[in-house]
Amino acid sequence: MIRIHHLNCGTLLVANYPTVVCHCLLLEDPNGLALVDTGIGLLDVQSPLERLGQPLIEMAGFQFNEHDTAVRRIERFGFSPNDVRHIILTHCDPDHAGGLADFPHATVHLAEEELANVQSGSLRYVPTQFAHSPRWQPVSQSQHDWLGLSARSVPLGFSSEVLLVPLFGHTAGHCGVAIRQDKQWMLHAGDAYYLRAELTTDDHPVSALAAARADDDHSRRVSLGHLRRLNNELSDVVQIIGYHDLTELPNGLTQ
Repeated sequence: MIRIHHLNCGTLLVANYPTVVCHCLLLEDPNGLALVDTGIGLLDVQSPLERLGQPLIEMAGFQFNEHDTAVRRIERFGFSPNDVRHIILTHCDPDHAGGLADFPHATVHLAEEELANVQSGSLRYVPTQFAHSPRWQPVSQSQHDWLGLSARSVPLGFSSEVLLVPLFGHTAGHCGVAIRQDKQWMLHAGDAYYLRAELTTDDHPVSALAAARADDDHSRRVSLGHLRRLNNELSDVVQIIGYHDLTELPNGLTQ
């Protein structure tokens, strides 16, 4: 069974909102390591203005701490960056894809719709984060059913099943990542919600921000509805975590 490590791979400070983190996952399997999202990368930390630009830094509230990068977090577990054979992206926004260049030999799995959105030149992405020519492996649509939702198998060759679960809206190809844990699942929901409170309320102040940053807000709200159903009806089967809510990180991982 895959062992799941939780990583805090970045901090964002936006005025009038709670401090948020970049909650990545490291999947440890006898056949190698896989990283779910990559947080803020080493190159972002070393050259923030050249990589991201001042307007984006200020809008998103990027904080640049080398010890927070995925590559440094993984090294503290005793692994080498070369042990990371796979990266699974929920989507390619700059706070999720910044660490890609730190793992240049990893295969990068993402929904085919998300890769198409990147390659279309959408202004929400940062081309410098892809300048190293990632080894893209787009995952196509399938007829796989997962707890009433469509899902796509991610070909990792690991001992446990890993799926991309389309949760479109935040971006055109945004997906959650579901990891089987014996008879249960963990679902990393990416940015399908910013704060866990969105699973239970429609009038949280962050909802306006989520709507403003969505490629398709109607689809975003449909995806949020799917997560609410899972949370309300199947919480004994699936544990849902998001990317940004600091309270979802296990104790001791906020530093």
